[in-house]
Amino acid sequence: MKTKKYDSLIFDLDGTLWDAVAAVVQLWNNAMIKAGLEPDMTYEGLSQCMGLRIDSIFDKVIPHATPEQRKVVKDSIITDESEFLSLNGGLLYENEESVLEELKKEYKLFVVSNCQDGYIQGFFTAHNMQRFFDDFECAGRTGKSKAENIQIIAERNGLQAPVYIGDTILDQISAKQAGVDFIFAEYGFGFADQPCMSVKSFEDLKTLLDM
Repeated sequence: MKTKKYDSLIFDLDGTLWDAVAAVVQLWNNAMIKAGLEPDMTYEGLSQCMGLRIDSIFDKVIPHATPEQRKVVKDSIITDESEFLSLNGGLLYENEESVLEELKKEYKLFVVSNCQDGYIQGFFTAHNMQRFFDDFECAGRTGKSKAENIQIIAERNGLQAPVYIGDTILDQISAKQAGVDFIFAEYGFGFADQPCMSVKSFEDLKTLLDM
């Protein structure tokens, strides 16, 4: 009988489960207008920031903003993000839902992201994705690092052998800090230099995990 190496799969969100950059660019530009800033966020600019916490994104895209303007932008995004994304959604990867259906038969599935609270819920609502996932966590709810949130998910759900799936070097580092293996999603936004394994498409996860 084949023995599974993992009992659960913990997914990053942006660049791993969806591409919502186009919708989030609009959300950021709306927030920047409210703060009296030039609404100059672009797809290219924001895609380079995916995976970062919001304060780090500020440092990259609006370093000139005053603390007051940053607060207006942050408050606007926090207030509007869940509803905005629930209505606008993002782009799912090819055959993603059918692959998740297969994966859920064999593994517990989770999401851990550095996003604000409401972002993952927007993903769930827009695409009816909550049916696949057992739990989720994010920096916006806990104020903790991605590595710590991976550990929180593992402890809260009694996971013995989880693996983290993401698309950036930060995901790789976070998985290592959390003490779990890392699968690199090459189709996403970033890069990794020492993943345990890699996939070129979302559908490749089935083959990689021997399904």
